[in-house]
Amino acid sequence: MGIIIEQSLVNEQTAKALTALCPFGALSYENGALHVGMGCKGCKLCVNKGPKGVMRYEEEEEKKQIDKSLWRGVCVFAERRGDKPHPVTMELLGKARELAAVTGHPVYALCIGDSVCPIAEELLHYGADKVFVYDDPAFLDFCVGPYANAFCDFIRQIKPSSILVGATNLGRSLAPRVAALCETGLTADCTMLEMKENTDLVQIRPAFGGNIMAQIVTPNTRPQFCTARYKVFSAPQRTEAAAGEIVSMRVTDAMRAGNTEVLSVDAKPAQVDISEADVIVACGRGVKTQADLAMAEELASLLGAQMACTRPLIELGWFDPRRQIGLSGRTVKPKLIVCLGISGSVQFAAGMKGADCIVAINKDKEAAIFDIAHVGLIGDIYEILPLFMQSVKEGR
Repeated sequence: MGIIIEQSLVNEQTAKALTALCPFGALSYENGALHVGMGCKGCKLCVNKGPKGVMRYEEEEEKKQIDKSLWRGVCVFAERRGDKPHPVTMELLGKARELAAVTGHPVYALCIGDSVCPIAEELLHYGADKVFVYDDPAFLDFCVGPYANAFCDFIRQIKPSSILVGATNLGRSLAPRVAALCETGLTADCTMLEMKENTDLVQIRPAFGGNIMAQIVTPNTRPQFCTARYKVFSAPQRTEAAAGEIVSMRVTDAMRAGNTEVLSVDAKPAQVDISEADVIVACGRGVKTQADLAMAEELASLLGAQMACTRPLIELGWFDPRRQIGLSGRTVKPKLIVCLGISGSVQFAAGMKGADCIVAINKDKEAAIFDIAHVGLIGDIYEILPLFMQSVKEGR
């Protein structure tokens, strides 16, 4: 199934036309035969625009349709941070509530750990209708095997239609394992999520280096799995009254089994996390030398801000990679971000466009950063920044 070549119609002329036509370089002509390589994306350009009859596309056999009515609910995996829910959990609960409103489904949370009932109770204040809890000493420390076993047990029993997982280190380890065990798909690092009335989840994420936004739907598999970055969605307000219920799930010896044993846990020293910053000063290519970062650092000091940057400054070795904003860095959602000499590429914008206030300084009036900035200052940062800092010092 897929691209089929009618080799009897292949000659040097048709092969040359087809290989020139393929934008992915997936076609090759060797020993009088045309071949389709691994680079083929199935775009069908060779079928639609190439010499007639040489290439054709055969659809896969129709798969047996799944009964979507058997799968109900939008579930959030409740990752914990110490004795509290990880903030990404509340953000996903807020989004889950929006998605569930389209179909009238309930919102679930799945909590796995040891002595996690207080965490489960807290989730009832953020919109969860039911919190399913696997509470056992075997889940004290994260091990992907036991956690995946419990996760799969939950899916088999409750049959949620959609599952949202935070794209944290833990989530990125756990979600692919569970999706594979359940023979379903997984879309990683979603930046937008939409729900169709037929319960199909539209999972939207940047693709091809951020040049397009791909909409991914898995209409014939359940559950629908995705991970979403921290600070992409907004957390709902905590309600005073807890609504919903906590359901304790049975933990078996089979769930506890795993190939990894945790011998000890050593806490890492606190590290820079610009995702948590309320104020950020971000530097881009407009900063000419590493020595010139001193003026940006002075501004950050005046504002009580964290320093951050774009990818080119990471490649120059001027910043720690943990301070990069964008698709290949961190997603941030500060109250204020000041962008110094940043053009505003799609990759960078995707990591910070949720900021409450974006101030951009750039001498290129056509820079893309001005499309998303709330305040734009057109000019050389070396001329504007001293005036900007003087205003801050004077409290203007």
